[in-house]
Amino acid sequence: MFNSTTRLVTYCLWLMGNVIGNSSIQVSNLDVNKLVAIAIFLELVASCNIYYNLNPETSHSIHYSVIGDQSVAVARATTELKKELQRLVKAIVEDSCSEEEPNGFGFIERANQTLQALKDLKEGGKHSQRSSSIKRINDNGSSTSIWASCPQEFRCPLSKELMRDPVILSTGQTYDRPFIQKWLKAGNRICPKTQQVLTHTILTPNNLVRDMISQWCKNRGVQFPGPLQYADEDGLTEADRDLFLSLLKKMSSTQSEQKEAARTLRSLTKRMPSFRALFGESLEAIPQLLTPLCQSKSQNEIHPDLQEDLITTLLNLSIHDNNKKLVAETPMVVPLLLDALRFGTIETRSNSAATLFTLSALDSNKSLIGKAGALKPLIDLLEEGHPLAMKDVASAIFNLCITHENKARAVRDGAVRALLNKIKNRVHVDELLAILAMLSSNQKAVEEMGDLGAVSCLLSLIKETNCARNKENCIAVLYTICYYDRTKWKEMRDEESSYGTLSQIAQNGTSRAKRKANGILDRLNRAINLTHTA
Repeated sequence: MFNSTTRLVTYCLWLMGNVIGNSSIQVSNLDVNKLVAIAIFLELVASCNIYYNLNPETSHSIHYSVIGDQSVAVARATTELKKELQRLVKAIVEDSCSEEEPNGFGFIERANQTLQALKDLKEGGKHSQRSSSIKRINDNGSSTSIWASCPQEFRCPLSKELMRDPVILSTGQTYDRPFIQKWLKAGNRICPKTQQVLTHTILTPNNLVRDMISQWCKNRGVQFPGPLQYADEDGLTEADRDLFLSLLKKMSSTQSEQKEAARTLRSLTKRMPSFRALFGESLEAIPQLLTPLCQSKSQNEIHPDLQEDLITTLLNLSIHDNNKKLVAETPMVVPLLLDALRFGTIETRSNSAATLFTLSALDSNKSLIGKAGALKPLIDLLEEGHPLAMKDVASAIFNLCITHENKARAVRDGAVRALLNKIKNRVHVDELLAILAMLSSNQKAVEEMGDLGAVSCLLSLIKETNCARNKENCIAVLYTICYYDRTKWKEMRDEESSYGTLSQIAQNGTSRAKRKANGILDRLNRAINLTHTA
């Protein structure tokens, strides 16, 4: 064993002697264990496939292959690693092994780690994704990451790693973007660090912390890692984010570029929920999107196709639950939707109504949209009766009228007349009858219904329809009219005497319809009894 090892190592010692400046190293000065350690170390050097002069003073003779120009930071890190490797080589071949490292294998292990770091530098960091594998050996000889000494403020509270893309949450806490995004996508709506409830989920870039981290890296001769090309749960990469930002930037360019970018964003937000979510990460994204519409001085200056694509993109964004509040509360959104509702192409008007419908899923948005005056243009579009827009318009009006203040607005803006006209013509009866039933809790609406012939219309509809829900809504409206307007009792009594319409509902209707029908019959019967008594 000793002879074979000696022959193997003799030539290597000559090379090492040149490296560490001690050409007098002799095999006879080393015991068998140390010779074996050297042989293993040399094998490790070969396995890393890095050939270089370890002496940092002779950097001009380095001839390992690196593709492309090395940055100053990488060169400084390489020099530092070479110095550390030189120290470890000396510890292996000279008589410097401690009692804790009698065979020198600990030094070899740390030398191997240093070699691996150099190999990573050579290959462009293939062995690491989230953190650099550049290693330092501290004074105690233990192996630690070069990032281990970074300030706590530079670490993400979730990952405990150096932040590459620091962003600020609504609570003011800073996190690394991919980790806080994962937290939010899991449905969490509290701050991980403070446990405060989030007022919104918008992530604002923390450029100050990012610059501080970059300077910290620069001072230590390493390159700031920067955001990774990671793919999130929806398959969104940094390349997608770059595309997103470039498309928004085009909204301030020429009209041809605006149109092209708008078409692309419309398509992406339709197909990819992740692109819808991107708009929720910045307060500036939606205003940027709508720049072409805001810059136009009159409706005539807006290209119809561009307006349609932008309004439809807003529709796509509003489908994303986390965007509803942000979209509606962005100051220019609702006014631009109302402009589109009044003056756009029928496709644009329909999509504008659909956007108001999806946004009005939130109670706070119902009030905001109603106060902005949305009900009047919606009712006007309802009266026009274009088949493409009717369902979206009806859905928007229904959602908005859930709140009492919007019911009053709708009645003031002519909803009752518009609804009854369409119902009499048997147009979208299901949807419009539901709105009429909702408005019947407003006394002014009930009075108007009586004046516009709602009783005969609803009684005839009960006899025609086979839909239990439609019968229920009809009888609910009739019950309210019966309660408020005694002048309509005779018409209802005559209908009951001739066709038994109310009795049939009292026997065969839904539970709610039965209650309402029996309530009407009781009131009509009491009136007859009172008349006879008198």
